Amino acid sequence: MKKIYHLATCTTNQRILRELKPGSDVILQDIKTEPITSKQIDEMKKLAGSYEALFSRVAMKYRSMGLNQMKLEEKDYRNYILQEYTFLKRPVVIADDKIFIGNAAKTVEAAKKALH
Repeated sequence: MKKIYHLATCTTNQRILRELKPGSDVILQDIKTEPITSKQIDEMKKLAGSYEALFSRVAMKYRSMGLNQMKLEEKDYRNYILQEYTFLKRPVVIADDKIFIGNAAKTVEAAKKALH
């Protein structure tokens, strides 16, 4: 399975999608209009190794909710991602049994190779 979890309104995600050039065999899921399910986040965690790896600390709500002052555990990362799409580090690209998280240039390049 090939899938990309992204935010359609995010200009960075839009640029990365243009760069990735996903084919018709890739499922695109806009996490704002089609929220992540418990099953999906659990599948991502299996590939990533932890919920923390999927969690974005640069989300504006991270500081405004005071999460930067708290000691978060795995269950907390999972719950916050499910409650608020902005906490998913994106895009998340899944290509078969590989996962690529975030927008770092090396990550995007590796994701591109895995998709094609």
